[in-house]
Amino acid sequence: MSRIQKLFRNREDNSKIMSLFITAGYPDPQNTVTLIHELEASGADIIELGMPFSDPLADGPTIQHASKIALDKGIHLDTIFNMVREVRTRSDIPIILMGYINPVLRYGLEPFFRKAAESGVDGVIIPDVPPGEFPNIDRLCETYSIDPVYLVAPNTTDERMKLIDRASRGFVYCVSVTGVTGARDGAEVSNSVKQFISRVRKNVTRNPVLVGFGIRSHDDAEKISEEVDGYIVGSALIDFIREAYPSEDWISRTGDFVRQLKTGKLNQKIK
Repeated sequence: MSRIQKLFRNREDNSKIMSLFITAGYPDPQNTVTLIHELEASGADIIELGMPFSDPLADGPTIQHASKIALDKGIHLDTIFNMVREVRTRSDIPIILMGYINPVLRYGLEPFFRKAAESGVDGVIIPDVPPGEFPNIDRLCETYSIDPVYLVAPNTTDERMKLIDRASRGFVYCVSVTGVTGARDGAEVSNSVKQFISRVRKNVTRNPVLVGFGIRSHDDAEKISEEVDGYIVGSALIDFIREAYPSEDWISRTGDFVRQLKTGKLNQKIK
């Protein structure tokens, strides 16, 4: 059983899992590992570590910006594997690599999954690879005990949702709105989720469901994840980091922001 699967199995009744996305190497490579530890201490249950790419087709301006900065500072896949190895010296938090297929193919499918496993990676999210598109990916995930996480969206058919549920392990990523990543008005996201989350629950029965795209506050997270197992925050977190960096206390301030996301209170102690 993977770290992701154990997390969902052991969570307290009705508690929501909070997964946080950051771009590896943003805002500077030297602090990515320290930032991950701060996010965990502040309430993160899962870290989605973005693999920066020059043409992030599913991402809006916020993550595009973070990817460009990371690439300009020399981040590549081996750098990311080394970051995960360093995190693993102190932490067992589930880590998922999220990014696009082009860098993975350039690196080589088998070397990528082998080194990901050796580093301590628990899962992968590759938005531009739907289930069945690269059968070798599913085979390599099985071989190296890495959970493949696939996405469903409001325009996903019932039959497609069932297929995605069968192909996924760990959880299914429920995209709350059609379009690219980015913080949105909470009402927009909440209304969109309400229109199709019951359909997701009917068709996704094997895996937990986390909802993402557009969450920017604790209130958003509570409303949007009410009928699912948790939520994912990315653009709002990176926007906060962009505003806080490079002040001396930007990492601790980011931790404060994450505690507010998790609990709604700045100084709430995280168990």
